[in-house]
Amino acid sequence: MTLEWVWLMMAGGLLVWITYAGIQIREQAVAAARDYCQRHGLQFLDQTVARKRTSISRDRSGAVRVWRSFGFEFTSDGETRYSGEIVMLGRRIQRIDSDAHRIIH
Repeated sequence: MTLEWVWLMMAGGLLVWITYAGIQIREQAVAAARDYCQRHGLQFLDQTVARKRTSISRDRSGAVRVWRSFGFEFTSDGETRYSGEIVMLGRRIQRIDSDAHRIIH
């Protein structure tokens, strides 16, 4: 086995690990959006989130983490689509924001 082969295998393994971690975090964002909508009496549309931005940032302890922003859509009245955003630092949810929307009682 050559050194180039070892480096190629390591790079491939790293790519698989990064992809798998990204999928897990996206699934966590979907669950957070679903929970947010349930708690606020909203309908979570399309049952998915879309990654908006990704960057590198530091958490409170100074560790380097991946910062991700996901968008989602919801409705409060069954007619109008509104947007929301979930911001995650590493695997932790930093905040969930939503557009101002009509409240139906």
